[in-house]
Amino acid sequence: MRAMIIDESAPGTLIEADVPAPDPGPGQVLVEVAAAGVNRADLLQLAGLHPPPAGAPSWPGLEVSGRVVAAGEGVDPALMGAAVAALVDGGGYAELCLAHADDLVVLPDGYDVVAAGGLPEAVATAYSNLTGPGGLDPRDNTGRTVLVHGGSGGVGSIAIQWLRATGAVVFATAGGPDRAARCDALGAYGIDHRSEDFVRLVREATGERGVDVILDVVGAAYLERNVSALAEHGRLVIIGMQKGTTGEVNLAPLLFGWRSIHGTVLRNRTRDEKAGILADVRRDVLPLIERGQVRVIEHERLPLAEAARAHAAMAAGEVFGKVLLLP
Repeated sequence: MRAMIIDESAPGTLIEADVPAPDPGPGQVLVEVAAAGVNRADLLQLAGLHPPPAGAPSWPGLEVSGRVVAAGEGVDPALMGAAVAALVDGGGYAELCLAHADDLVVLPDGYDVVAAGGLPEAVATAYSNLTGPGGLDPRDNTGRTVLVHGGSGGVGSIAIQWLRATGAVVFATAGGPDRAARCDALGAYGIDHRSEDFVRLVREATGERGVDVILDVVGAAYLERNVSALAEHGRLVIIGMQKGTTGEVNLAPLLFGWRSIHGTVLRNRTRDEKAGILADVRRDVLPLIERGQVRVIEHERLPLAEAARAHAAMAAGEVFGKVLLLP
């Protein structure tokens, strides 16, 4: 089968290659890939900063969509031939990809199977962090206020939609007025982080209270300002480090405001944790997907062989939503 692998002779480079097709083991399925979603973690893996878990393929790809063409021992036979979206440990940049049956979302009849390639990682990341360390309710967040950094990204654009569908008031930062306006169109109050002060704006909009939760992909550069934007008992959930890994924070506002900071990574969670997250997604988010309240915001569809072009666009900050690679 064809796959985009990391060139051992030129680290940081993807090359197209023929690799052996995998066989599903117990509890696994083999997915004929319709699309693979591109994530920033793929760029980090290519740079040697985000290695795959033990046993996963060495090439990138954390989410795919397609049809189940083979199943291992213990898998429900009804999954054969099903159109699915799958969260995978790696190897999505290929014609075929292994997935754990517990990490699948069976797509509704008629759902665009290609578009679904951008669902699993974004939905699982947004939902698990906002309801887990973020402390939000899986279904009803009426009256809660949330700030999403990177609202134009794959995770951010899904987070905005899920939060609005559950009743939350959402603020979202993005780079430039056009991207902020697109966050507006998704239901958030878009903030252009290049020209506007998100701390001042969210505090003014909330009567100086601040927001209940912040979902942050930026990291160190926003640490102190994020704490300033939180309400009492507010929670900062850091899921990325795009602008630094080391920062300083004044502990007094944390202590006296009963605020908290959480950091999480999805890829390295245990098998049981991932299965639990996907079970919750099927229960709480799939109905919203079926009703069209949560959908993939597509930036572009590209041939698998042009994965490097997709990575370059993401690194340059050009992507709004998801780039999908089609084998």
